[in-house]
Amino acid sequence: MKILVTGAAGFIGFHLVKRLLAAGHDVLGMDDLNAYYNPQLKWDRLAQLGIKRPFTSGKTTESAHDPGFAFVKASVTDAHAVKRVFGDCGFDKVCQLAAQAGVRYGSENPGAYVQCNLVGFFNVLQTAKDSACKHFVYASSSSVYGASNRVPSDVSQPTDKPLSLYAATKKSNELLAHVYSNLYHLPTTGLRFFTVYGPWGRPDMAYFSFADKIQKGSPIPVFNHGALSRDMTYIDDVVEATYRILSREPKSEYGIYNIGKGEPVGLTKLIETLEEVLGKRAIKEMKPMQPGDVYQTRAHVDRLVKDYGYKPETPLKLGVQHFVDWYLTYHQLR
Repeated sequence: MKILVTGAAGFIGFHLVKRLLAAGHDVLGMDDLNAYYNPQLKWDRLAQLGIKRPFTSGKTTESAHDPGFAFVKASVTDAHAVKRVFGDCGFDKVCQLAAQAGVRYGSENPGAYVQCNLVGFFNVLQTAKDSACKHFVYASSSSVYGASNRVPSDVSQPTDKPLSLYAATKKSNELLAHVYSNLYHLPTTGLRFFTVYGPWGRPDMAYFSFADKIQKGSPIPVFNHGALSRDMTYIDDVVEATYRILSREPKSEYGIYNIGKGEPVGLTKLIETLEEVLGKRAIKEMKPMQPGDVYQTRAHVDRLVKDYGYKPETPLKLGVQHFVDWYLTYHQLR
C-alpha cells in the first residue's frame, strides 16, 4: 500500500514508519520539525530512515537507503501544503499522528493546540476524504477519559469531561472523525494511546526526564507526592497494534481502540525501576498535584484483542532497560 504518516519524525511516527517499511509498504512521511522539544532528536530519527540534510521545505526527499520511503517537511496547519502532499493520486491509508503533545504546555501556548490539533487535523481529514482514502487512522489519547473515576477505562464509557486543553482537542478529533464517517462514509479509527515509552522517546515525558535527571544527579519532581499511576505501554507494542489496524481492513466505519498494556505502574515503581537499571539513586522533590493531571490511567483492551488478536505485553523492566540502553548510547554516556 501507499501510506501517509504525518508526524513521521516524532516518537511513534518514526517507529511506525520503520514497521511499515519492513512490511514492504511505500510510505511518505510528513513533519514540520517544530521546536516543542530539541529538533535534533527529530533530525536524528529521520537520519535513521535515510533522510539527511539539507533539503527544501515542501519538497519531497527520497530516503538514501530505503526506496520505499520519502519525506516532506511541511505542516498540517497549512491546508495548501497538505493538498500538495496528497497530490493527484492520494494514499490508500493515512495515519495522522501529527499533534501538539503534552498536557502542561497547554497553559503556556494554547494556540499551538488549536492550530495543530484542530485546524491541522481537519486539514488532513478533509483532504483524505477528498482523495478517496480507504482508511483514516489517527492518534487520540487516554487523556479523553478526563475526570472519569471508572478504571480500567473502556472505549464505550462517556468522555465528556476533559481536564486539559490537550484532552479537549483529542476528543474533538474523535467527534470530527465520527462526522466524516457518518456523512461521507470515510472509515476512521481513533487510537487512544496510553503512556508510551521506549527508545527514541520524547524528552518531555516523565520517564525520559527522570532518567536524564537521575543520570546527571539532578532532583526530579514527584507530583502528588508519588500517588499517581500510569498505564506504561512500550513503543514496540504500540506500533504493532497500530500496524495491525492500519494494514488490515477496518472493522467498522467508525472505530475507537484503547492502545495500552492494561497494567498501571505507580510513579514510585517507575522511579525505582529507573534507579535499578541506571544503577543510581534519584533525588526526589515532592510536589503537589498539577492542574490537568489525572490520578490513574489503565486501559481496557478487550476490543483490541477481539478485533485484532493483539495485547501489549512487554514487561516494564524490560522496556525500561531497552530505553536506558538507547539513552546511554545516544548521549554517549557508556
